[in-house]
Amino acid sequence: MEAIGKAVISAAVAYTAHYGTVKLYDSMCVPDGWWGFIQGAVTAGSPICQAGVQVIQSTQISYSTMILMGVTRIFLDWVAPGASKAVPVG
Repeated sequence: MEAIGKAVISAAVAYTAHYGTVKLYDSMCVPDGWWGFIQGAVTAGSPICQAGVQVIQSTQISYSTMILMGVTRIFLDWVAPGASKAVPVG
């Protein structure tokens, strides 16, 4: 049960970092409107905005992998109940 709690906390941290970075990127690097379109042509290539894109990409991959692994685990437990139990050695 402890592993499930850690996975949930890890997913929450990844999603929070992803969501926060997307909102910052949207408001600071590519704002809405015509002025934002013009400003984005200059600011989107800045080092801080590029770092934001890297964080967005990494957290998206991490978060989607956690979701995929969780769904796969649920599916496998449904298809083959008890197959994921640890087998005692010895």
